[in-house]
Amino acid sequence: MKAIVTVVGKDQVGIIAGVCNTLADHQINVLDISQTIMQGYFTMMMVVDLTACTTSFDSLGQVLRDFGESRGLAIRIQREDIFDAMHKL
Repeated sequence: MKAIVTVVGKDQVGIIAGVCNTLADHQINVLDISQTIMQGYFTMMMVVDLTACTTSFDSLGQVLRDFGESRGLAIRIQREDIFDAMHKL
């Protein structure tokens, strides 16, 4: 299964490394990544592959939220199909 991870917050050193290490700890592969900094705010979207992940989706969401909160970031994960359905015109 694929999912979309979004990260938003004040720019700081190590955001990408921290998020990617957290994902790697759960056997999640990053398939695509886009990030930018706008007026001091960091934004990132990632497409990830959850095929090898054994952590439940809800638990994974909590792990990412906890990591984000510890760094002053908002991190969210959504299943790709739900993300796509929400963004159809």
